[in-house]
Amino acid sequence: MKFARITTDPNRMGGVPCIRDLRIPVATIVAMVADGMSEQEILEAYPDLESEDIREALRYAAEAVQERELPLRVS
Repeated sequence: MKFARITTDPNRMGGVPCIRDLRIPVATIVAMVADGMSEQEILEAYPDLESEDIREALRYAAEAVQERELPLRVS
């Protein structure tokens, strides 16, 4: 799957996946969604973002976790 809005550059932000070279890490956007922030609140916090940036960040994160196993705690 191609992610046109996700960029990585080893010389920028340590190579962390970011939104359109804006120095806004994908992880930051995903964490904001996880914390219950609305799309509008995220767009207000980061005026350079667009709605599609948020959706693509979530798709990127979903794809990333499909690629490896994460340890789960057994209750």
